[in-house]
Amino acid sequence: MPVFALLVGTVPAQAQAVASGSLSFSGDPGDWISGGGTYAYSTDAKDRLTVNATEDHNHIAVSVSGFNSDWWSLDLAAPSGTGLTAGTYDGATRWPFQGANAPGLDLSGNGRGCNTSTGTFTVQNVVFGPHGYVQTLDATYEQHCEGGTAAARGEVHIANPPAPAELGIGLKVATDGTASTLNGNAYLHGTVECTGPAAVTLSGTATQVKRNVIIRGNYSAQVACTPGAAVPWQATVVPAGTTPFQKGQAEVVTQATALDPNYNTNVSVDNTTVVTLAKG
Repeated sequence: MPVFALLVGTVPAQAQAVASGSLSFSGDPGDWISGGGTYAYSTDAKDRLTVNATEDHNHIAVSVSGFNSDWWSLDLAAPSGTGLTAGTYDGATRWPFQGANAPGLDLSGNGRGCNTSTGTFTVQNVVFGPHGYVQTLDATYEQHCEGGTAAARGEVHIANPPAPAELGIGLKVATDGTASTLNGNAYLHGTVECTGPAAVTLSGTATQVKRNVIIRGNYSAQVACTPGAAVPWQATVVPAGTTPFQKGQAEVVTQATALDPNYNTNVSVDNTTVVTLAKG
């Protein structure tokens, strides 16, 4: 059976639309961000909220595009090397310029932002999915610009569906192949399986040694993979030199790669198989 591989890489998740959520804040007189006013946005009020996080769960960014054309962003970050969990983060300074051991916080928008800031935030609940997917976030925050006593205080609530399953791909290289006596090419085949629809790219190398001569060639193939089926693939390997592929064993190294559309991250699985080439 082919071995399934899941997503690899460290690319932060795409900004995802928030299914249900809200962001609100108000400020003291003299607070630069709020101007002493009150602001509230929610998906129920037709405001658009998006959220994304780093794969290590260190940083969450929430953006608001208001139905009234307002725009705001809120960034919450744990100290470097740690992930956000439930708890209070005191001593926060302006994200992304906070020190390694300090949490980061930034509330800005509508053309207003702090040059420097201090503050605190409390995460009541946070649930992540794979690759920075944010399922749940409930937090409160307080920010002071430029060392002032006036503050903006607010809260954010996000509720998304459970994270989509990661794309998995399985690769099988058949142990039988053909060495053509007409053109010297080797012909390989196998199957690919996927847990979701995907365009899979196969690339690899076949190597054979005959009478101390190394015979090698590269190959590639494209497969439109569908879930629940072992989709066949075929590939032609053209020898790089003048010596043709011949009857006997060859080492075939193959990599299958696909893009997971849910997480915009590549899936990759490797396979090394000894293939017996017959005359063809």
